[in-house]
Amino acid sequence: MMEEREDSETKPLHQDAGGSHVRRINPKKGILEMMLRPIRWLRMLSEELHWSFVLGVVIVYGIRFLGVISMLILSLHKNLHLGFALLSPVAGSAGIAIADVAIGACVTQHAISHTYLAGDMQSLCGMSSSIGALLGFSLSGFFVHLVGAKGVFGLLAIPASLVVLVGILLRESQVRNFAYRRVKEKIVDASKVMWTTLKCRDVWRPCLYIYLSLALGLHIHEGMFYWYTDAKEGPSFSQEVVGSIFSVGAVGSLFGVLLYQNFLKNHPFRDILFWAQLLHGVSGLLDLVLVLRIKLKLGMPDYFFVVVDEAVSRMIGRIKWMPFLVLSSKLFPSGIEGTFFAVIMSIDQIGLLSSAWSGGLVLHMLNVTRTQFDNLWIAIVIRSPLRLIPIGFLFLMPRSDPNLSILPSEMLRTKRGNDVLEPENIEMATLVNSI
Repeated sequence: MMEEREDSETKPLHQDAGGSHVRRINPKKGILEMMLRPIRWLRMLSEELHWSFVLGVVIVYGIRFLGVISMLILSLHKNLHLGFALLSPVAGSAGIAIADVAIGACVTQHAISHTYLAGDMQSLCGMSSSIGALLGFSLSGFFVHLVGAKGVFGLLAIPASLVVLVGILLRESQVRNFAYRRVKEKIVDASKVMWTTLKCRDVWRPCLYIYLSLALGLHIHEGMFYWYTDAKEGPSFSQEVVGSIFSVGAVGSLFGVLLYQNFLKNHPFRDILFWAQLLHGVSGLLDLVLVLRIKLKLGMPDYFFVVVDEAVSRMIGRIKWMPFLVLSSKLFPSGIEGTFFAVIMSIDQIGLLSSAWSGGLVLHMLNVTRTQFDNLWIAIVIRSPLRLIPIGFLFLMPRSDPNLSILPSEMLRTKRGNDVLEPENIEMATLVNSI
């Protein structure tokens, strides 16, 4: 028996009925190949782009927190004024936005020079974000129970400090004899390029669809959260349990990134968004099954059903979000990548803000509060068909190959003509000049 096993492992080829040689597949090697595939993928990105780019994306997107001072103020100040209590989270969010713009500008510059890797780079960002969310949600409930809410704000200063450390260690060449008198001219030129780009049909149409897709998805998570924890007829989950549920949701988000990277990244944007938007609307009905307690008739435990609901919703949401990121990285003209990325992300945030305000308005009109949940199911019913409306606007999205450039070639060139922008003329040049 041992000799037969050794023969099967040492003889990679055998002849089939037609006499041709066929390579045998060792099951053990097949499993090992699947386990090593993500590592080889990261290695490929490091070789194609640069290891510092991959490391920077993982750190900034994996941690997702900035604002050491704001977190320490929330943690250490005992009698904090209401105004400062509101400004501190705003400062932390601003830090996150700045980090996103820095990484987004870097990703965009690489997407212009390495068009075929645009999907891989966004998958790297999404994977790092999901891993960071997984770690954060897994530990949040435990630390809230251990050190309290204010203590958790203090702990958030630690990962924020690591991001600051990355900025300190980033080597940046000193600019001598900077032409300060040309600052106004550069701002005017950048504004003209930005306005010209926004008027481009291939830019404003996807931006409009992204806004509609985000704004029409009513955000009623606050109502669902309090139903999880405070409703008498609800599951009455503790803080630790809610944290574990969200951590499983982060796993679903990570799985969505892997699905996109391995199977969907080469498919047209419209095809992916059609099915993702359709599943996004249908998956919202899982909350209806939960709130109406229909699942009790099926004999399913609350925790199991909520975990499955969260994982599926996050996975579909990530698959829907990935084409937006890949498409956005192809909409930026050379020279103002960081600025235009901030504009695109502002459109995204306006869409999310519209979703949150409209969701809050619906909950208010239905008299859904922290202790009153009788009409929560109506909000869920309203939300599900609204999620399907963006399917009717898919004509706004391009049908082109996702691996090709979308902007006209003249927008990817400098003002001088066909010369490619040098690193010193690129925003966030220190993140890309090592390539």
